[in-house]
Amino acid sequence: MYKKKKTFNHMLKKNLTGYAFISPFVIGFLCFTLVPMIVSLYLSFTKYNLFSPPHWVGMDNYTKMFTNDPKYLHSLKVTFLYVFIGVPLRLGFALFVAMILNTKSRMVGAYRTVYYLPSIIGGSVAVSIMWRNIFSDTGIINGLFGFFGLGPVSWFGNPSASLFMLITLSVWQFGSSMLIFLAGLKNIPGEMYEAASVDGASFFRKFFKITLPLLSSVILFNLVMQTISAFMTFVPAYIISKGEGGPMDGTMLYSLYLFRQAFMFNNMGYASAMAWVMLLLIGIMTGILFKTSKSWVFYESGGGK
Repeated sequence: MYKKKKTFNHMLKKNLTGYAFISPFVIGFLCFTLVPMIVSLYLSFTKYNLFSPPHWVGMDNYTKMFTNDPKYLHSLKVTFLYVFIGVPLRLGFALFVAMILNTKSRMVGAYRTVYYLPSIIGGSVAVSIMWRNIFSDTGIINGLFGFFGLGPVSWFGNPSASLFMLITLSVWQFGSSMLIFLAGLKNIPGEMYEAASVDGASFFRKFFKITLPLLSSVILFNLVMQTISAFMTFVPAYIISKGEGGPMDGTMLYSLYLFRQAFMFNNMGYASAMAWVMLLLIGIMTGILFKTSKSWVFYESGGGK
């Protein structure tokens, strides 16, 4: 009996030690994630402006989004364009650079570091300001156009051009995806390429028959992570458009419109509803990617396709 009690006390002490180590995370998760999410879910059904108590309005906020708020629908359109154009371009460019760096060279480590730097600093306010200056009327881009005899582009006066400017900034931040692709390329056996070369396979045939199938799981991971990140893009759109989402709401991304509703118009209830719709949209997009992945992702252990 004494031995069992001693064993129980020892296990309890070990468990308490474990709970003590994880308590900062648990407390942080409860205080800064779970509880705020529950509160925001409640506020999404209310009319709340920070200066008066929340007033219950039921589904009015959600109904307003899709029936009585053209700017909201426009922000959805701009965001989907940004995601569906920017993410494939970023991943394509990241894979291209990863394949270049997947070579034996003494300087490869330095190159990898240099190419990764944009991802570290790319979302900062300073870089967004730099990007705004690069695309200004007297910036480097229009200077290059003038050098080649082309007319300047009004990047801040044309909605399509301003959105393209945001997309190029997102493509420039390809470093994290590039490193993940590079790790995936390192795991592809070199013997497969050697055997294909012996059989006379061209570079493109090896790329589509070996590289892409064996890299498909990595592509899926990058695609999911970058899609989620693109939906939540805020800083570049805010800085480049000076918080206005212009010109003509051409850079009015979803997160920027949500911010304006919450902190400029004090529509906290409406902004909370927008946040939950965004969460739902991201969940649906992620679910679609995982569902369709069964037809194009190759898993060696499971056979794949």
